[in-house]
Parts: sequence; C-alpha cells; structure tokens
Amino acid sequence: MHPRRPDGFDGLGYRGSARDEQGFGGAFPARSFSTGADLGHWVTTPPDIPGSRNLHWGEKSPPYGVPTTSTPYEGPTEEPFSTGGGGGVQGQSSEQLNRFAGFGIGLASLFTENVLAHPCIVLRRQCQVNYHAQHYHLTPFTVINIMYSFNKTQGPRALWKGMGSTFIVQGVTLGAEGIISEFTPLPREVLHKWSPKQIGEHLLLKSLTYVVAMPFYSASLIETVQSEIIRDNTGILECVKEGIGRVIGMGVPHSKRLLPLLSLIFPTVLHGVLHYIISSVIQKFVLLILKRKTYNSHLAESTSPVQSMLDAYFPELIANFAASLCSDVILYPLETVLHRLHIQGTRTIIDNTDLGYEVLPINTQYEGMRDCINTIRQEEGVFGFYKGFGAVIIQYTLHAAVLQITKIIYSTLLQNNI
Repeated sequence: MHPRRPDGFDGLGYRGSARDEQGFGGAFPARSFSTGADLGHWVTTPPDIPGSRNLHWGEKSPPYGVPTTSTPYEGPTEEPFSTGGGGGVQGQSSEQLNRFAGFGIGLASLFTENVLAHPCIVLRRQCQVNYHAQHYHLTPFTVINIMYSFNKTQGPRALWKGMGSTFIVQGVTLGAEGIISEFTPLPREVLHKWSPKQIGEHLLLKSLTYVVAMPFYSASLIETVQSEIIRDNTGILECVKEGIGRVIGMGVPHSKRLLPLLSLIFPTVLHGVLHYIISSVIQKFVLLILKRKTYNSHLAESTSPVQSMLDAYFPELIANFAASLCSDVILYPLETVLHRLHIQGTRTIIDNTDLGYEVLPINTQYEGMRDCINTIRQEEGVFGFYKGFGAVIIQYTLHAAVLQITKIIYSTLLQNNI
C-alpha cells in the first residue's frame, strides 16, 4: 500500500542531503552574493512541491538588509540602457519567471499524478479485483475501449470516483508519519552518512505509517472500484468514517468472508515498504546519472542558458517519474493480491470490465495471502496477476507527455526572456 505519488523525495536521505551539498555534488561552487551582478542573478526557492526544490543546488538566499557593493554610476561614460529595451526590466522579468517556474512545473506534475491519471487508477483497480474477467486488458487499446464504454453508460463520474478519498489517504499517511516521528526516536529522513541501524529504524517508521493508514486505504479502495450504478452519493469524509468503522467493527455490515485487519498487515506493509525502497533506490540512481550528465555538459561549455535552467528543475521530476514507473511495474502482481485481500467480504459491486456495462459481485473466499497467490495462478494463470496492466501504460504515457509539454512551454518562455 502506498500513496499514488510515492514519497521518493524523502527516499534514503535525498531531501536532506541534496540541499547540503555544494552545487552539483561539489562540481560547481556555490555562488557568493558579494557583488551586485551576482545578486541580480539570485533566484529564491519556490514553494516546496516536487520539481521546485533544487532550483540551484547549494545556493542560499542572501540575508535581508545586507548592503552589497556595486560600481557607482560614472556619468555619461556608462551606457545607461541596453539596446534590448531595458536590461533591468528584462532581468526582473527573468527573475520572476525563474522564481515561479519551479512551482508551475511541479504543480503540473502533481496534477498529472493525482488528478489526470485517476481514471487509469480506477480501471486498473477494477480489473485487478475482477476475478470473473475473461479479458485481462493487458494493452492500452482495450483499456481505452472499456473506458469509453463506462463513460457512455454511467457518465464521467464512473472514471473519477473515489478521488477525494485518495487525497485523504495521502494526508493520513503524511500526518501519521510526522506524528510517529515526533514522539519516537525513529528518523523521518535518512542522513547522508547512514548506518544499517538508521535504515532499519527509518523503514520501521514507514511500516508503522502504513499500518495506521491501512483501514483508510481499504475504504478508499472500495470507493474507487464500487460501481457508480448502485453507489450512493457519499460525502468526501466517508472514507474516514468507513476506515474508523473498520477498526472498531462498526459501520457498513460485511460478510463472514471479510479478512480481519491483522491478517492484512503483512501484505500491506510488505507492498508499501518494497515500493518505497525500490522507488527510492531508482530515484537516487537516475538522479545521479542526470547530475553527471549535466556536470559533463557544463565542463564542455556546450550548455545554453536555457538548458542550464532546465537542468535545475527537470532531473528531479524525471527521477521521480522513473522511480514510480519501475516500482509500479515490478510490484504489480503483489498489488493485485493486496487489493483482492482488502476487497474480500466487503459486499462490493464492481463494473463488468468485459462488457462495459452490467455489474458483478465480489465473492472471493481467499484464506490469506498465500492462498490468494495460489488460486490466481491456478485459475487465471500468470497473466491473472497483471489484469488491467494496460491502464498503467496509459497512466505513465500521459505523465511523460505532460512533462514533455511542460518542458517545451518552459523552454519557450525562457528563450523569450533571456
């Protein structure tokens, strides 16, 4: 279990260490702000969202009110204005663009991960829990066709259901992690000079966080796969109500096939921790490669000003994209098993992913994680673990397209302002 957007930016000490390094891993010295010319190129760090954290690695904001030395005005011997229509105005515009560009780029990435890709998440989960299905939807072509059928028969809400509950799960996860780290010695971030003990304590914190968020994740899963045909108009806090009811044994009545939360702890924590480890390692690896590539291009002095500014934003976004993609693909079979265990016995009615209309009940009788794995392999084959995989392809193709479009737009804006 994991938030849709993995917290790889905290992964294995990336956020803590990247800000403390000088430039690109020591390759470029941090700028001093002793002169007015340097101060003119100063860019403040945008708000803390993905894609805006490392605007210029190693740089710090100059202290407020500290005077800077500059060359005094020498009368007519200096050119007061540039032929470009005013260098001061152009520099100010460029500074404002750089200040908020990271915010806009990161916001576009977040919007894609959490909003634009939500229909892919809905269909992906419905296919995973549908043990009746004869069509596995392993390619994006069949997924697009079934999405069109759902939208035609049930309306747009059929593909956007449960989106509010996914944000609640992310909020509960972040809040639980912060509270546990405050009242325990478990580190929320791993320092650059880590030890096996510190890694173990950090993973223990993640495990406890997944346990706390588990009942809310289960309630959110039900909201995303429940058919819109028989679904009541539930409020945005219904996920919280159902999650608490699942813990204390109250709320909507469930069947006797419902697995107790204790039996769901191991698969939930296993999936969450593995997803976090894989995404963190891949993110660090990709980021290291991109930083070396940037360093080599700067040494060759072949980098344009536009490319230099792009290198300040996009490596982190690309690393996060690669980490999410690889971890989702590697752990897709385990996620299928996890979702089937969470949905069993909840009296959930899902859409028929073979026809695009009608509904089906979930009547599985798995005794646990091992029985679920064996049953899927025997009755549905190996590809039964990959039902709905075509939705993953669409999801990350869409994400890559948005990143590329954002990069083109930002490059155009920079070229017009430099």
